[in-house]
Amino acid sequence: MLSSATRVQYDGRVMQFPALPPGERIVVSASAFVAFEQCPENANARFRGEYGPPSRPSFIGGLAHRLFARHLDQGPIASDTFEQVCKEEIGSTASLNISMGQLGLKPSQIPGVVSEVRELYERFVKFPADGFEGAEVSLEVEPASDVVLRGRIDAVFDDAGTVRLVDWKTGRINEVDDQLGFYALLWDLDRGSLPAAVEAVSVKTGERQRSEPTVEKITALAGRVSAMVKTVRAGWEAGTELDRVGGPWCTYCPLLEGCTEGRAATAVMARG
Repeated sequence: MLSSATRVQYDGRVMQFPALPPGERIVVSASAFVAFEQCPENANARFRGEYGPPSRPSFIGGLAHRLFARHLDQGPIASDTFEQVCKEEIGSTASLNISMGQLGLKPSQIPGVVSEVRELYERFVKFPADGFEGAEVSLEVEPASDVVLRGRIDAVFDDAGTVRLVDWKTGRINEVDDQLGFYALLWDLDRGSLPAAVEAVSVKTGERQRSEPTVEKITALAGRVSAMVKTVRAGWEAGTELDRVGGPWCTYCPLLEGCTEGRAATAVMARG
């Protein structure tokens, strides 16, 4: 028996999340969906709890995101307390604490980390915060039986009565269409209305990529998420791997060492 589809209506038009047959419970995040679109087996590794090694840039970015949220929620961080605030965020955020240990960062290296994060923060505070509504807004919906979509929006803004979702980037903006689309779909399913815009904003470079969701766009993306769930579940049921595709994402993939496609891709990138 097929699970009932989730429907959201706009001015007589209906966005329908495709019905799916029963299957093993699966939790799909924006990062898992993006990973699947790049390399299905990379996403499958995530579902097994396998993640690539941490990197200094990701640690810096994670800490910076915590400070961005703190700034929006509580106000500016004073210069003379900045290092202490960084230490507090590292200590109170499990993922940062774990990454710090995995990276082997010593207390003597913290000032260097703080300096890099401070530079990002000083750029961040120059962005306007008019209409700010919330930071690190967590969303979770179950549009089909045992299919959970989950995500966290970096910032939500009210622009003259319309909703704008923002994802902060601490490096260059690469391919973000699928990520932004997933956030729009998630917001739609959770709140019952489309955001007017979803943006990726690079704090480091000032780049901005804006997407304006439509019913047609998110309906198409919902179909791709549904197809992903079917493919992953079929692999689980058969006990087989999914397709492997080499690309820039291979650098920090947990499967790299034993992956022919990944090793070939990283070798090409190393040669420039």
